[in-house]
Formats: sequence, C-alpha cells, structure tokens
Amino acid sequence: MHLGRSRRLFFPALAGGMLLLAGCAVPAVNGPGPPPAGPPPAPAETIPLPPVTEDELIWQPGHWDWNGLRYTWREGRYVPRGQHGNQWQPGFWALENGGWIWLPAHWL
Repeated sequence: MHLGRSRRLFFPALAGGMLLLAGCAVPAVNGPGPPPAGPPPAPAETIPLPPVTEDELIWQPGHWDWNGLRYTWREGRYVPRGQHGNQWQPGFWALENGGWIWLPAHWL
C-alpha cells in the first residue's frame, strides 16, 4: 500500500522534471503575437578571480533566460575556454516561421 502511494507521487514529479529539462533545451515558442517585453536590465556583477589560470577559463556573463512564463537570472561563472567561441550573445526574441521564439544566450 505504501509503495503504491510512493509511485503515484514519484512518477508525476519525474515527468514534470523531464518536461522542465526539455524546455531548457528547446527555444520557447511564444506564438504569432509580439514577444513578451525584453528581459530586465542585468544586475551588476563582480567578476571573481578565476580558480585556475586565465588561459584555461573564460568568464561567461550572467544572463536572463526565458522559461516559458518569465525571465530567470543565471549568474555568471567561469567556463572552459576551449569549448566555444570567444563572443557572448545574450538571449533574444526572434521572429521565425511567423512566430516569436526565444533564442537562449550562447557563445558565438
């Protein structure tokens, strides 16, 4: 009896988590109307000293992300330098196939 209750609670939570992760990987579609207002201004960030030599890491600025309902702030962090380009592109709304989509922040 107790195991059945656990399963009833576990599987909806698992499915919700999977949908949340799927939403992070795919641009959010807003539809044919105008996009939501752009993200708020970025808060001031103090860039800490890197934990290892600067040649190995690059600062990835904090940025706003769209989760389908609202903007969420992602704090800046150091990332390995060799895994991407050197130019940072903040997230933005783009008109694609007659609808607005959110293109998440990324390296160029």
